[in-house]
Amino acid sequence: MYFEGLIIAVATFLIIGTFHPIVIKSEYYWGVKCWPVFAILGFISLIISLFIPNTLAASIIGVIGCSAIWSILEIFEQRERVKKGWFPMNPEHKDRYK
Repeated sequence: MYFEGLIIAVATFLIIGTFHPIVIKSEYYWGVKCWPVFAILGFISLIISLFIPNTLAASIIGVIGCSAIWSILEIFEQRERVKKGWFPMNPEHKDRYK
């Protein structure tokens, strides 16, 4: 039996699940100004995945890259969710949400 597809699916689920709290915490502590970190991580991961001959490893690194790039959008949306009161606002950075 071949388990690569199942492993990639589970890894994708775990990676996306891991990026969700990372986005929340990043927005809380640094606001949306941390988006370049996600962009750099994402593009570096995607480029690295192009040079990995192992399909499983390349897929997982590629998913990390895409998740990091998707997190750029999510961090801006997280700011809006904080403005709506759905998530806690960092009291030290109230000026970010005007």
